[in-house]
Amino acid sequence: MAAAALFTAALLGAVSRQGELLRAVELLARIDPAKAFVALLCEAVALLCPAAMQRWLLTTGGLRMTTVGMVPLVLSANAIAGVLPGGAVFSIAWLYRQLRRRGAGEALTAAVLVVAGGLSALGLLVVIVLGALTAGSRGPGPVAAVVVLATLAVVGLVVARSNVVRRAMGQGWARVEARYGRTRAAGKAVRGLVARARRVRPGVRPWLWPVALGVLNWVFDAACLVAGMWALGVPVPWNGLLLAYGLVQIPVSARLTPGGIGIAEASLTGLLVVYGLHPGQAFAAALVYRLWSYWVPQLVGWGCWLGITVREAR
Repeated sequence: MAAAALFTAALLGAVSRQGELLRAVELLARIDPAKAFVALLCEAVALLCPAAMQRWLLTTGGLRMTTVGMVPLVLSANAIAGVLPGGAVFSIAWLYRQLRRRGAGEALTAAVLVVAGGLSALGLLVVIVLGALTAGSRGPGPVAAVVVLATLAVVGLVVARSNVVRRAMGQGWARVEARYGRTRAAGKAVRGLVARARRVRPGVRPWLWPVALGVLNWVFDAACLVAGMWALGVPVPWNGLLLAYGLVQIPVSARLTPGGIGIAEASLTGLLVVYGLHPGQAFAAALVYRLWSYWVPQLVGWGCWLGITVREAR
């Protein structure tokens, strides 16, 4: 909450002067429609990636579904998640019911949702680390890269080398499974899904595709931001763009407000200003990005939800 308040204050300070607001309005009025459509296409591909990932997981678990069949479900779940603070819980519950109605077993559904969430988080981590490594001298780039990589290295070494830590983690998870039956079923399902994928295609190679989809989801979403700047005629701060984008997704994913409204615009504007844009340019870029990445998917997602609901009622 403190970070959200800080970013909101930064936004208000960045666009409080009349000249900067007018600059943002002028940029929005002169936006290139063809280039703006490219930004929309990038966002469409970004939304296609999680649908393809979940289809792969379901197919690996034994349930045949097409990517085309998964897209309306993912768009609907995304719309539900963007309505309320903490909407991800309602979104997961709705998607769980939909997959069950389409023939997925309870264990497989839980496994797919858990693994898909983990791969998405891994993809965002990759984007943030790459952004930190490529960031210029402005902002927290190099320091963030060192901190993130050092933390991951320490945690990995501790978990890999320490029998005490592994035993404690195993005992803790065993207690959770003993207390909560659904957790035990979900953990067993995840292990079964991984084992089945290894039997179908031995080794690590079969998981490269879903991991790539998890990363590409964020990459194409970031490309939507770049294309939006291109459409506005705003210079792209390449050195810090990926890091700024990745850091913005952390408070947005927390769903402190519906769809991160206010927090996303404020944090993105503030970070783009840090990396060299004028406040008016940064504000206009944030608004165009949010139009394509939040508001349009919301409209389409709720349309998909209505279509699914009406079809089920019939």
